[in-house]
Amino acid sequence: MDRRNKDILRIALPAIVSNITVPLLGLVDVAIVGHLGAAAYIGAIAVGGMTFNVMYWIFGFLRMGTSGMTSQALGRRDLGESARVLVRSLGIAFAIALALVVLQVPLLRLAMWVMHPTPEVARLASTYYNILIWGAPAMLGLFGLTGWCIGMQNSRIPMAVAITQNVVNIAASLMLVYGFGLKVEGVASGTLIAQYSGFLMSLLLCAKAYGRLRRHFSWQGVWRRSAMAHFFGVNRDIFFRTLCMVSVMLFFTSAGSWQGDVVLAVNTLLMQLYLLFSYVMDGFAYAGEAMSGKYYGARNGAAFADTVRKLFLWGLGMALGFTAAYAFGGDAFLRLLTDEPSVVAAAGEYWYWALAIPLAGMAAFVWDGVFIGITATRGMLLSMFAAAVTFFVLYYALRGPMGNHGLWLAFIAYMAVRGLAQGLIFRRLRPVG
Repeated sequence: MDRRNKDILRIALPAIVSNITVPLLGLVDVAIVGHLGAAAYIGAIAVGGMTFNVMYWIFGFLRMGTSGMTSQALGRRDLGESARVLVRSLGIAFAIALALVVLQVPLLRLAMWVMHPTPEVARLASTYYNILIWGAPAMLGLFGLTGWCIGMQNSRIPMAVAITQNVVNIAASLMLVYGFGLKVEGVASGTLIAQYSGFLMSLLLCAKAYGRLRRHFSWQGVWRRSAMAHFFGVNRDIFFRTLCMVSVMLFFTSAGSWQGDVVLAVNTLLMQLYLLFSYVMDGFAYAGEAMSGKYYGARNGAAFADTVRKLFLWGLGMALGFTAAYAFGGDAFLRLLTDEPSVVAAAGEYWYWALAIPLAGMAAFVWDGVFIGITATRGMLLSMFAAAVTFFVLYYALRGPMGNHGLWLAFIAYMAVRGLAQGLIFRRLRPVG
């Protein structure tokens, strides 16, 4: 194996382990409530979880922008700017988290109005939300810390933090639900404990590993106007790109909820397969962020092109592997998450859509990593906009004759268009060499 592939795997493998535990936080919640005796519990986790996904996805630039700018500064050997990027990101993260906590009531009302769940699901989802909203500072702070570590070519710290979070989440949630009988309250409280555990651990590990950067750090340049303009300029397009993505994901969950608790539960369970694949592919996207950003900052065109080519080879291998795994082991996976007969039976009708997810979505994940690394955020925005338009046009054209199948077909097309559009834009960019 050549050096470039080793570098990709050195970053991607810990990131995959780290990322695979992110959906596990949601999977643990779904699995616990999936055995409480009613589909409404699964629906509540879907609605409550999507509410937080919307909020946190919107501010995903705290991770993505931080990663790209940090890796480029590292490629230029500007360690002082690398440190300032982290402080800048954390400061903005805490300001946003404070705003979310202050506005928690109108945000919950807006979420319930948009998704319009059944009264029982709404009641349970509100309970879940009212507890987890207090985790916003920890979650947004972790975005900044994770992006910075990836930019520094270090995916081991996020991996250690993510593993610890999941151990804490599983232990705390099981104890609170089955030991104290708290049900949804216990699931939410266990997740909240895990969020703060992960944030504090990440702070300590970064301080230990990169404490030497203090001698390169200067407060003078942290909030400099030009630096802030660059930070927000890079992240403005990521923000609007994320809004497009959030609109698709939120609408997908909402459209399922309009068809009843069983369809909502089925879509929630099948979406776990998409999330599982996405977080594995994001491991290679993180490698793309770190390595393409470093080579872009160093103006090394040959290494940059070789990295992109090898990332796509790894992505294709992952897509084929996941398709095979879902084809042969998907039913067992669903039964692990729930024992509700109506949900398991209904899921079989939509199973083939889950098989299309890996090959349809692979290119988009790889391109995301490359575009973030070179901070080509306008291209990300344009491709996501085209994909979102495709999703909504197809859904409204097909919802009558195809129902929930039309929703899934629109989602598969959305992922495929993202990758295709980014590929076409990249050919015009020619970022290095």
